[in-house]
Amino acid sequence: MGLEEEIQELEDEIASTPYNKSTEAHIGRLKSKLAEKKEKLEQQASSGGGGGYGVEKHGDATVALVGFPSVGKSTLLNALTNAESETGAYEFTTLDVYPGMLKHKGANIQILDVPGLIEGAAGGRGGGKEVLSVVRTADLIVFLISVFEIDQYDRLREELYKNKIRLDQDPPWVNVRKKGKDGISVNTATGVELDDGTVKAVLREHGYVNADVTIGEQLDIDQLIDGVMDNRVYLPSLVAVNKADLIEPDYLPKVENELQERDIDPEEAIFISAEEEKGLDSLTERIWEELGLIRIYMDKPGRGVDREEPLILREGDTVDDACEKLGGSFDERFRFARVTGPSAKHDEQQVGRDHELADEDILRIVANR
Repeated sequence: MGLEEEIQELEDEIASTPYNKSTEAHIGRLKSKLAEKKEKLEQQASSGGGGGYGVEKHGDATVALVGFPSVGKSTLLNALTNAESETGAYEFTTLDVYPGMLKHKGANIQILDVPGLIEGAAGGRGGGKEVLSVVRTADLIVFLISVFEIDQYDRLREELYKNKIRLDQDPPWVNVRKKGKDGISVNTATGVELDDGTVKAVLREHGYVNADVTIGEQLDIDQLIDGVMDNRVYLPSLVAVNKADLIEPDYLPKVENELQERDIDPEEAIFISAEEEKGLDSLTERIWEELGLIRIYMDKPGRGVDREEPLILREGDTVDDACEKLGGSFDERFRFARVTGPSAKHDEQQVGRDHELADEDILRIVANR
């Protein structure tokens, strides 16, 4: 029996097994076997060679436009950036990955127009593996869906999930440490409902014989497997609904209901028309917010504060991160920094490397000569 047949058998058995406490460990074993066999099948497929999309990352962040063919990704890319991605009113216009650069608030945000995903992409249909490999390297995913086909979102999200891309969630709090003897011991936080037997069954299927396992939060079997395999990518996403200019006002409630059925707040979705270039300012601002970018204005000796070309960092970054991005010899020469702005208690506050910066801070680094 080949791997594909084995995978199908496991999927059928999982689907036909009722989930309850008495079957939980068994389902955990089945799902673990399934994950391992899918991993093996993927490795076999990738070892056969074949091209990929070698896209070099540029700028301060990278955004992947994900959508089905002919949804308007190329048109949107051209409207947002300086790119010239071929557009056409037929499927599969884009046969390669086209990058463009969105300039916003002093940041350079790389936007990637990837070939339209089709169902089965995670299994390799339509060059899907290559496309998804590009998506995995992005900092943010923008789902572009047609206002007339909201159900495209379900299929796109499923393809990303199959390719180990987890959206809008943090990695599960799972820590596995191998040891030399004494089997598998499990330590779980209060409120975790998975029993120790299920956890041990999952670990054994992944080749662990002796290990200490710590689970720090409530999670299900799939999340436990994600944490054990440790090769998932966790990315934020947002939804842009294209061709909104083509709908009548009385059709809008139907669209909003379809979004709500998919746990998408209609107020959070961005309604746009790439063709008419409507709603693009709102989309650009949401991209900025979701990426968590911040502007740091450098106070340069003898030249004053540079507000034209800010240093672009991420929320939570520190003075040390700023020094690293600036490069040079700050590691050796750094004495202290002075900060004026939202993160400072007062103007010209003297701070160290670990000071956390905020959007529109003014930063002056004092270094040894």
